[in-house]
Amino acid sequence: MNVQASTKLDSENLEALLREYCKTRDIGLRNILVQKYLYIAEIIAKKFANRGIEYDDLYQVASLALIKALERYDINKGYKFSSFATPTIIGEIKNYFRDKSRIIRLPRKENEMLKKLEEARIHLSAALGRSPKSEELAEYLGMTTEEVLELMESNQKTNPLSLDYYIDEDKETDLSAVIGYEENGYIRVENRDFIDSIMDKLNDVEKKVIYERFYNQRSQKDIAEEMGVSQMYISRLERKILRKLKYMFKNSI
Repeated sequence: MNVQASTKLDSENLEALLREYCKTRDIGLRNILVQKYLYIAEIIAKKFANRGIEYDDLYQVASLALIKALERYDINKGYKFSSFATPTIIGEIKNYFRDKSRIIRLPRKENEMLKKLEEARIHLSAALGRSPKSEELAEYLGMTTEEVLELMESNQKTNPLSLDYYIDEDKETDLSAVIGYEENGYIRVENRDFIDSIMDKLNDVEKKVIYERFYNQRSQKDIAEEMGVSQMYISRLERKILRKLKYMFKNSI
């Protein structure tokens, strides 16, 4: 397929383009496909926006993850590319959040100074009957007030906030209220695409047995009577179909 083909690709042509890319790994084809699927990166990036990281940064991470997913994609596995790319993009964004929010590790010397600062705070609190001021801590430790304030600031940066910590002055909203949650919709979409792809590989009789048994919750006896066969036949056919589905599932991972 010519990489200069029209960008207005319908789903059938897009699948053909994906199939050819999986064979050739042509960079030109990849660039066309990335442009056609960038909407996935945009949708997912928007879902994670307004959580402390700029949307543009999230979109960049999502776009790079889209490219990574495309380079790993194998159309012969039976998954639609959108279902394959979605968890990859979500995973990369979550890793980005984790890296951004990772607790800062202080040098050993600074850790030792923080311990001394805490010991001084405890000692002076007992002696003064109140919490000591930064100037009093500085005098006790033989440091400048600025150095004490810098230590206090670094200590706050290394201490994670509790999920119960209130983020507004009225104490109505806690931190847990703005933390993201797992989007189960993506998992449902992925599972549905997988089921659709493997059902297409079954013949009409096999599809009917699976549909009646596991969707309509009918017994083997009822299905056998409707189809004019023995219950033993339906039982054997069901085991055969499930073995086939299990095999296809293992080879799709």
